[in-house]
Amino acid sequence: MPTSDYIRSLRARIGTELLLLPGVTAVIRDGERFLLGRHAHSGLWSLIGGGVEPGEEPADAAVREVREETGARARVLGIVGAYGGEPLMVEYPNGDRVGYVTVAYHCVLLDAPEPDREELLEVGWFTRQEIAQLPRRAWIDRVIADAP
Repeated sequence: MPTSDYIRSLRARIGTELLLLPGVTAVIRDGERFLLGRHAHSGLWSLIGGGVEPGEEPADAAVREVREETGARARVLGIVGAYGGEPLMVEYPNGDRVGYVTVAYHCVLLDAPEPDREELLEVGWFTRQEIAQLPRRAWIDRVIADAP
């Protein structure tokens, strides 16, 4: 999904300076396996998620992000936790720096996921042991450890 109008308007004023942004993360399980997506901008695997738009409920943002990135409908079951700090600092290829504070939601899928091929190159289901071997965003280990 392209950058939102809101973020574009902020970037027009501050350039690539650090933005602290609210985010959401969908923790989606199928038994012992978790759904991850491999990001186009980094090649790294991560949980599905993204930014909360102005006026948007965070749980609705989680459902929206799952739909945008995988084409699948999702339902939120509860909150896994809230995460932030250095592990969620990102510098994008264009130099934009973002610090996310994300609320992770336990979700179930209502459809089969397919990557959008814009943000995500591929999606896959992985066990905790398999995830430990993937090139990934390190912060997801903590979220997965907290998952119900």
